[in-house]
Amino acid sequence: MAKPSSTIAASVLLATAIGAGIVGRAQSGRSTRDALISRGQALELPTRYVPPPGEKIEHYASGYAKILCTAVFVSGLDPAFAMENVGYFTAPYEARTQLGTPKIDRQKRTVEVTMPNGVVRLAKQVGSQGCVTLPIGKTDVFFKPSTVKSALPDPKTQPWPMGDKRPGGPLPEGVDAAKLQQGIDAAFDPVAMTGAFVVTYKGRIIAERYGDGVTAATPLESWSMGKSLGGTLLGVLIRQGAYTLDQPAPIPEWQTPGDARQSIRIRDIVNMSSGLRIIAPQDPDYDPNGPYPDHLYLYTGSVDSFTYAATRPQQWPPATVGRYRNTDPVLINYLIRLAVEKRGEDYHSFPQRALFDKIGVRTAVLDTDPYGNFLTHGYESLSGRDWARIANLYLQDGVWNGERILPEGYAAFVGTVAPAWLADNRPTYGGLFWVNGDGGWPAPKDMFFMSGVGGQQVLIVPSHQLVVVRLGHYKGAPAAGRATRRAVGLLVEAVRPVRG
Repeated sequence: MAKPSSTIAASVLLATAIGAGIVGRAQSGRSTRDALISRGQALELPTRYVPPPGEKIEHYASGYAKILCTAVFVSGLDPAFAMENVGYFTAPYEARTQLGTPKIDRQKRTVEVTMPNGVVRLAKQVGSQGCVTLPIGKTDVFFKPSTVKSALPDPKTQPWPMGDKRPGGPLPEGVDAAKLQQGIDAAFDPVAMTGAFVVTYKGRIIAERYGDGVTAATPLESWSMGKSLGGTLLGVLIRQGAYTLDQPAPIPEWQTPGDARQSIRIRDIVNMSSGLRIIAPQDPDYDPNGPYPDHLYLYTGSVDSFTYAATRPQQWPPATVGRYRNTDPVLINYLIRLAVEKRGEDYHSFPQRALFDKIGVRTAVLDTDPYGNFLTHGYESLSGRDWARIANLYLQDGVWNGERILPEGYAAFVGTVAPAWLADNRPTYGGLFWVNGDGGWPAPKDMFFMSGVGGQQVLIVPSHQLVVVRLGHYKGAPAAGRATRRAVGLLVEAVRPVRG
């Protein structure tokens, strides 16, 4: 059994020390963007970029079919509402006018989207693997779907947090009821289109509210919060002894003698600093008029996502430059599959049996590519309460009902700014979690959080034992950012800190 806690603690101390020096030497008089580009160019390796295949409209149609499939068959939303309001990230709103009216078949549980050239993109709900967009011309996936069921009893029969029975009585001591209500009201600015809002304090739900058509059990689009979920599943495997953070990542495609990628450690991938070469919309030099970005292709390409990510060349040495790119969370899922199947276990049921059943999560739907690989870099749906359960696992340092599920110190590791991001003078990213290191949120700097496009947020404030979950519909994203920040500021004031 691996014992990762000492290396995790050491990395936290190292990152803190590095950050103290580098942030203090931040270049003055230059924009953050220009500084990032300049530093990246200085460290860049002489490898070639090859853009992903396919026209942009082909990928927009793929994203649109999948988003509607999930909205209708997983979240239970009205199709007309979904066409207007959800999932712009892989299915841009303006591109939808170029596509035919989606054809929804409730019996086959499929969605067809026709491109201007008459070619159809098909998404279908597949077993327990959610909705999958298929390659053009194909009508089924290339793996045997699994039906994954929770082993937990009816949530109505169990008290929170393992079930949904909430205790009655007054609010806990240390909660300002008026401020709490103000925070909830702020989150539900009508133009923000908030769908679910859940607040816990010291592990107890102290407030929750839902939008029209949404309940405590509705799984909603969650997007890149799934990156943190992937990191959590990796943490489970580290705890079980399958991996350590400091070992070279055993990606099969990197094992040819002399392959420079053999120097990439698992921690570098978790820290979004593997250095692999792709294009992502958050790159400081991203050109929206350039090639379709690989970051999105890993959602819409209908390819073996693990192979695609694993075959990207190095752009920088590992742990030198921090970039928010989907290659890294995709490779985390690859490592999960390798470890689980090496043990002869079923990959698709692993999240439910190894994590979700242990902490009361019942609504999670994790989508795959056509080859059965989880795409939890952004294609997953969970309810607000289930996200709150995952967050509270971190507040409890990975222990639940007396059982250690994550390694000791793992919560501190993921919530500490990654060294490569500090080197870029951006103290905002940790281990597949964002970090409030720049004080950009009206909350203590110890706050770390899951974040997804469209205004999806799960915020964890250890100093206040506070969790705030906000899920919403994509169209409300611009207002959602402002509304959630106002809400968080009020909620931090509403609860008494548990440590200074």
